[in-house]
Amino acid sequence: MRKLTGALCLGVMSVLSMPAMANEVGVIDWRQALLDSDAAQRSMNELKNQIGDKKQRAESLSQELQQLQQKLQQDGAVMSDSERTNAQQELRTKGSEFQQLRQQIQRMQQEKEQSFMQSAKPKLDRAVEQVVERHDLDLVVDRDAVVYSEDSLDVTEEVTRIFNSLN
Repeated sequence: MRKLTGALCLGVMSVLSMPAMANEVGVIDWRQALLDSDAAQRSMNELKNQIGDKKQRAESLSQELQQLQQKLQQDGAVMSDSERTNAQQELRTKGSEFQQLRQQIQRMQQEKEQSFMQSAKPKLDRAVEQVVERHDLDLVVDRDAVVYSEDSLDVTEEVTRIFNSLN
C-alpha cells in the first residue's frame, strides 16, 4: 500500500512538473471504485463469516473485562487477598485472550484486504483502460492528489460499473 501511495505521489509530482499538455483529464478514487464493487462486497461478507465467531467472543470478553474491573474497583477493598488475586489473575488472562483475538481479527482483515487488492488490480486496470478509451482521456489522476476538479471529470462510478461487468 505504501509503495502504491509512493508511486502515485511520484507520478503526481512528475505530472505537476510537466507543462499542462493533457487535453482530457479524468479523476478517480480507485479505493472507492474497488470498495463499491460487487467483488469487494462479496469479499467483505466472506470475511464477516470467517471472523464472526471471533468477533462475538471478543465482544463477550470485553464485557466480562469491564464487569471484572468494576467488581475490583467496587469490592476490591473488602475482598480477601486470595479473592483479589484470583480476580486480578482472571482479569489478566481474559485481557490477554482479548488482545490475541483482536490481533487475529486485525490480521485476518489485513490479509483479506491485501488478497482482494492483489486479485482486483488487473481487473481495475482493465476497467480504467476502457474508461480512458471511451472518453479519450489523456490523463487519469487519483482524487487524493487533486486540489480541485469538476464533478464531470470524476470517472470513479463508471470504473466501478465496468469493473463489476468484467469477468
